[in-house]
Amino acid sequence: MEALENCRITPAAESDREALLRLYTLQKGRECCPWTEAYPAPENITDDLSRDALFVLRSPSGAILAAVSIEDDPDVDVLPCWDPALAPAKEIARLAVDPAYQNRGLARKMVAFIMEELRSRGCRGIHFLVNSLNLKAIRSYAAFDFRVVGECDMYNQHFLCYEKEL
Repeated sequence: MEALENCRITPAAESDREALLRLYTLQKGRECCPWTEAYPAPENITDDLSRDALFVLRSPSGAILAAVSIEDDPDVDVLPCWDPALAPAKEIARLAVDPAYQNRGLARKMVAFIMEELRSRGCRGIHFLVNSLNLKAIRSYAAFDFRVVGECDMYNQHFLCYEKEL
C-alpha cells in the first residue's frame, strides 16, 4: 500500500479510463453501494471527460486512489428541494475511493477539492443524492455540514438530497 503523502488531485485523462472502470467496479456489490453492473458505465466516463468534470486522486506512483465527478443531470437538477438562492449550483457524483485506501480521509479530501473547484467555476451551491442506506457516505458528508433538504426516489433507489452553499 502506497503512502498518502504527496498525493495530488488532477483532472482525469482519457488514458485513465481503464483505471477508472476498475475503481468503479471495486465499489459494486459492497455494503450500501447502490451501483450496479450497468452503472457507472464507460459512457459516464466519456461524458465526464468531455465536460472536464472528472477528477482523480493520484498516488506518487500515478495510481488512481479516488475519483469524483461534477454531474450534469437534468432529472436531479429540477428536484424541488434545491434552494434557488444557491444557483448556479452543480451536483457531485460518482465519488469512489479504492477499498484498500478507505477510512483514511480520501473521500473528504475529494469533496473539499470539488467544492473549491465549483467555487472557482462560479457556482454558489453544491448538491447531490446519497442512497439513504449508505451510512458510510452519510457519515463522511457530515463533516462538511451539508443539509438534508429532501428525499426522492430515482433510479429504483431512495435518496437523501444534500445541499450546501459554497
